[in-house]
Amino acid sequence: HGRVAMFATIGYILPEYWRFPGYLSKYLDIKFADMPNGLSALSKVPSFGWLQIVGFAGIVEVQIYNEQVNNEPGNYGAGFLGLRSIGIMNTGIQDPEVRKKKLNAELANGRLAMFAIIGMFFQDGLTGSAWGDWSLYTASPLRAFEGELGVQAPVGFWDPLGLSADGDTAVFKRRREVELKHGRISMYATIGYIVPEYFRWPGDLSPKLGLKFTDIPNGLAALTKVPGQGWAQIVAFLGCYELFVNKPVGEEPGNYGKGNLGLGFLGPVTNPEARTKKLSAELANGRLAMMAIIGMLFQDGLTGSAWGDWALYTDSPLRSGLMSPGYNTLPEWEKPNTGFQGLTGDQ
Repeated sequence: HGRVAMFATIGYILPEYWRFPGYLSKYLDIKFADMPNGLSALSKVPSFGWLQIVGFAGIVEVQIYNEQVNNEPGNYGAGFLGLRSIGIMNTGIQDPEVRKKKLNAELANGRLAMFAIIGMFFQDGLTGSAWGDWSLYTASPLRAFEGELGVQAPVGFWDPLGLSADGDTAVFKRRREVELKHGRISMYATIGYIVPEYFRWPGDLSPKLGLKFTDIPNGLAALTKVPGQGWAQIVAFLGCYELFVNKPVGEEPGNYGKGNLGLGFLGPVTNPEARTKKLSAELANGRLAMMAIIGMLFQDGLTGSAWGDWALYTDSPLRSGLMSPGYNTLPEWEKPNTGFQGLTGDQ
């Protein structure tokens, strides 16, 4: 797949700069220069042309690349760059280190090319070119909201699941409200993980239980240390804020009339451009914080700290001696003996 994807990617790029001279089909009076590039060529290539392509690929698959050499995956004895398969004889790469480096490069480039060609297909299908301007995708359902806050570079309006495809404004506003609320909570939560590493409140958290603030661990370990009455206070405080304090103002999602930084006493941001910039920054920071807090929770749960060393995750299935996608994230001295170390693609 990687090799095919590399050919396909080059096949998208090359015709932008060079075409074969002459005729693709003399019988049908079609020249190579008449053929469009990309997906639009699918309907232009004559049926006999497709028959030749399929026949050629089938012959290569069945008659040429039909036997592995030394049981090495992907080795069909075609030599350096596979040139032996087109009659250019070569002995391959003799130096083991150089050979390993080049095979690793082939795997890495093939993986990249598989992503690239899928992206080219999608962009070509939607805009008419593998590097077409997304503004050409005039049928995009996302255009209903492409002027909203949060539509930021480099991805613009990013809705890969098409949740906004129906153009329902009420549903969009509800989702924006939820996004803002989760983002704000996540920003508080992220700061709440960081600050206790440097500062704790003095005094008692619970005089009755003899608990001081300094006795409470940071992160998930605190969940079992905070007394039940403490959790009741936290839930009650949040409930009061949600039900009685935060009241929506107008039709703008997330606007509770709290002004700059949500502090109330600072007043609103009156300059329209400055307000748009600050609201966009809030959305972007909230999105980042949602990713950050999830990462902190996972790392805390697995290592005992939001920034704990992964070596502390002693129950990791990566230590079981079985190869897994995360194997290569471990330092060399932590990698279990699997029998697959050092193989091509172990990067």
